[in-house]
Amino acid sequence: MKKIKITSEYITLGQLLKFADIIQSGGETKFFLSTNKIIVNCELESRRGRKLYPGDLIEINNDTLEIVKQK
Repeated sequence: MKKIKITSEYITLGQLLKFADIIQSGGETKFFLSTNKIIVNCELESRRGRKLYPGDLIEINNDTLEIVKQK
C-alpha cells in the first residue's frame, strides 16, 4: 500500500492521479477514468472531482493508495 501525503483538507481524484504519477497531465484524467477501474472505499468511482480525505483507500489497477495527512 502506497501512502499519499497531503497538506490540505482533501485532494480530488483527478489531482491524486497526477500527484501519484499515474497520469502525466490533467487532460488525461477523463480518459483514464473511463478506461480504468477505480474503487474508493469499496465503491466504484468515476468522478474526477471526488474529494478524497485522510483515511480514504483508493484501488487503481490492483494497487492500493491511502490518503494520509502530512504533519
